[in-house]
Amino acid sequence: MDFKSIISHCKEYGFIFQSSEIYDGLSAVYDYGPNGVELKNNIKKYWWKSMVQMHQNIVGLDAAIFMHPKTWKASGHVDAFNDPLIDNKDSKKRYRADVLIEDYIAKIEAKNDKDVEKAKKRFDDFDEAMFRSTNGRILERQKKMDEIAARLAKAMSDGDLEDIKKQIEDLEIACPVSGSKNWTDVRQFNLMFSTQLGNIAGEEDKLYLRPETAQGIFVNFLNVQKSTRQKLPFGIAQIGKAFRNEIVARQFIFRMREFEQMEMQFFVQPGTEMKWYDYWKETRMQWHQSLGSPIEKLRFHDHDNLAHYANAAVDIQFQFPFGFKELEGIHSRTDFDLTQHQELSGKKLQYFDPEKNENYVPFVVETSIGCDRMFLAMLSNGLQEETVPDAKGNESTRTVLKLHPQIAPSKCAVLPLLKNKEELTKAAKDVYDKLKGSFNCQYDEKDAIGRRYRRQDAIGTPYCVTIDFETLEDDCVTVRDRDTLTQERVKIDSLKGMLFNKIEG
Repeated sequence: MDFKSIISHCKEYGFIFQSSEIYDGLSAVYDYGPNGVELKNNIKKYWWKSMVQMHQNIVGLDAAIFMHPKTWKASGHVDAFNDPLIDNKDSKKRYRADVLIEDYIAKIEAKNDKDVEKAKKRFDDFDEAMFRSTNGRILERQKKMDEIAARLAKAMSDGDLEDIKKQIEDLEIACPVSGSKNWTDVRQFNLMFSTQLGNIAGEEDKLYLRPETAQGIFVNFLNVQKSTRQKLPFGIAQIGKAFRNEIVARQFIFRMREFEQMEMQFFVQPGTEMKWYDYWKETRMQWHQSLGSPIEKLRFHDHDNLAHYANAAVDIQFQFPFGFKELEGIHSRTDFDLTQHQELSGKKLQYFDPEKNENYVPFVVETSIGCDRMFLAMLSNGLQEETVPDAKGNESTRTVLKLHPQIAPSKCAVLPLLKNKEELTKAAKDVYDKLKGSFNCQYDEKDAIGRRYRRQDAIGTPYCVTIDFETLEDDCVTVRDRDTLTQERVKIDSLKGMLFNKIEG
């Protein structure tokens, strides 16, 4: 389904609203509606369960948003947390210069993908890897993409703003709005929001809204390790809000100024970090597939330009409606963060290794995923239009949100066959009362049963439980499966157990 349809669906069905909409909204800030907050909470719960509950050596943390300002000096955010921005003189629009170049590369890549799709249709026994490695046009385009990416990575690493602008000019990149190539120089812009402590403004009282959640984990490293008696390797997981003053926020909830991260910092012995880096790469890829994302919509993308703290970095990219973009990052952060905080604070942040009988600063492997981006990925993957038979056997079109049952906003809907039959509504409410303590359920008696099914399909409810006249005689209900449309009769006494097995299994 196209991106505009996804955005429209989010508002119509109570997933996401524009923040402060009655005042014409606030750019790149969004509110999660009744179905949206349930889906988002379920994503966080699924991540937390898989990361903390299922690992004996990973524990949780909830650090404060406000931190001592020296935290951000030590981490490098005060001096180096910048985006290169460029303005078009004719449209007066501002863009991230590196993203303009990345989008140019993406357009070349789209041409290659188009050629591959054409070739797939021509040949029955098609070998995509062989085609990509031998086709002249694809190889020529790939070489060009690699050269552009390498030049951009070097310019970004060196902070060479002049060469970034020169690359935009050399590639003849035009403003997407005006089509003009009349650009300003590239400038750096720090992304942190600042405020002050107390009511007297001054540099000594300056605070920042955290731009990431990781630093709250690092400064609490020893507190957590000693209080939980963890031995290396072990991890600290956290879910929390972060804030970035994105000048060029775009693509709905993909890039926002206020967002939520799900991060885990895994502390390891120096020298073992690459083993754990590879482990978490594969583990996190499997996690995404477990939620129903097909492998063809996921891929690894190694960083061309490593952050100052990393010796290895890879993104798990998801194919959003606007192309493959970063969904999760896995980074080997070395001992940079703990060493920096140790030096600036004057407090030791070292681990005593009883086996080696020595103190040392651990290395860190990080997994970091944007909860909001994960939300958008699940909507992009799950929202579909399909043709299905209606109650009379005729074909009709339905909009269905095929979410994994564990993250669906409502697990089941309880529906009396008719609204104006008190015996049916009473029986339905009794069933609802039996289920609501175990699952997030909906009770719906408005409109014809077919319309109610369609409403539940559109918000991703995996099971509908219908109470009909036969229920009054045999204490059985009809359970309808969202995806297969199959219906089965189930005893009311067995209903809760059956749903639990389907949802949790």
